[in-house]
Amino acid sequence: MDYKEWEAGVAREIKGGPVWKFFGYRKALFLYDLVWADCEHWQKERRGWPIVDQIIRSAGSISANIEEGNGRGWGRDQARFLKFALGSARETQGWYWRGRACLPEPVLQQRIALLNEIIALLVTEINRQLQYASKR
Repeated sequence: MDYKEWEAGVAREIKGGPVWKFFGYRKALFLYDLVWADCEHWQKERRGWPIVDQIIRSAGSISANIEEGNGRGWGRDQARFLKFALGSARETQGWYWRGRACLPEPVLQQRIALLNEIIALLVTEINRQLQYASKR
């Protein structure tokens, strides 16, 4: 599945929310659905089972923290939750690397690239929130 296909299938109610405006949030939701599908690879190998639990939690935490931070308004409080999301994105990237033996190489590379994009978007937004807070 590619991003455009995925986005077309997202519920109108989700797209209508204020957090949808942040592209990093959209990419994080997309990633979660990809992680969900990728879990089939790890479940085929007994040694991959612990990865499934960890990567589902860390990937889900990215968008969940963005959602929670978005409900906190602008500034330092939102930046704090975005930092949590950033940590979860880096953790998810680490789980992909640790679970690479069960994944096709193109899938691994695509997921790591997507996580790099999410990380960059989060860092940019954290800096924006902190700049906003410093001006107040």
